[in-house]
Amino acid sequence: MAKPNYSFEKRQREIAKKKKKEEKRLKKAEAKNTQSQDAELPGDSDNITDNTGDL
Repeated sequence: MAKPNYSFEKRQREIAKKKKKEEKRLKKAEAKNTQSQDAELPGDSDNITDNTGDL
């Protein structure tokens, strides 16, 4: 009977954890970029609305 290779299994778990952590970091960074872009857009549209209201 073959002996289990625990080092290989541990390394595979570590790689999976790193991959998941990196994906989570990228997702958070993307959400932060989207949020900051959304914050800039309403300010621009408010200025346009204010200008048309003054006419």
